[in-house]
Amino acid sequence: MKYQSILKWLLNLIGVLAIFAAGMGLFYSSAGEPYEFFSHRGEKVMINGQGLYSYDTISMAAQAQGNDVVILFVGVPLLAFSGWLAFKGSMRGRLLLTGTLGFFLYTYMSMSMLSAYNILFLVYVGLFSMSLFAFILCMMSFDIRRLPSYFSPKLPHGWIAGLLFFVAGFLALAWLGRILPPLINNTIPALENTTTLVIQAMDLGLIVPLFILAGILLLRHNPWGYLLASVSLLKGITLGLGVSMMAINMMLRGVAENVAIMVPFLVITILNIVMSIVLLKNVEE
Repeated sequence: MKYQSILKWLLNLIGVLAIFAAGMGLFYSSAGEPYEFFSHRGEKVMINGQGLYSYDTISMAAQAQGNDVVILFVGVPLLAFSGWLAFKGSMRGRLLLTGTLGFFLYTYMSMSMLSAYNILFLVYVGLFSMSLFAFILCMMSFDIRRLPSYFSPKLPHGWIAGLLFFVAGFLALAWLGRILPPLINNTIPALENTTTLVIQAMDLGLIVPLFILAGILLLRHNPWGYLLASVSLLKGITLGLGVSMMAINMMLRGVAENVAIMVPFLVITILNIVMSIVLLKNVEE
């Protein structure tokens, strides 16, 4: 695998810092109580007032801690396992590692820009930067012209592309359903203590186009389609797991949330797990 030496350093640093950041998010405590706050747009919210996410709202803190659980118990083990496989020369490992780094990149890009400033700000930025360049190096390590030859002709291109289109459509409709009504009614969406819709911008600007492009290229048997589809399927798994854990933690913290919000994301998780297994089974080492 190309760039193996520098990737080993980056993966070790990402793993250690991610364990530290997620552990702090879950277990760091400080005295304080939730309190009411009015944003500069006049929105009334409840600030968490304790722990690492003391300046985030209770809802945002619960979401961040749900994501910390996924990082600690899914992301880091998957990073270690896929890295071990990749450095042994496994194509399955390289595909898994690239997708896992895409998950870390998305996660700490959002933490750097969405979470209220706290003592781990530079840790978030460091994880964002290292994940970005490790992801780029992994993408550059593939001989993209030869990549389709590693996949069996039996790979269900249509089913995988269909799932990618489904997830892209679901995200687009979900976020536009939150954005368009306030635009039409000349009001503002629920921003809590943020100034804009960061996650919606990332999903509509990055994830939705990525899934659509990956699906189209895979249907055309384009070499890039195989790589982007692998990255997208793993992102679909972590997306579904992350949102599900966020919803569960929000309910445990007493934040009003509908249990039904978990259902589509759990379905997305299961479908992406199934398709990821199918895709990796059709890789011929």
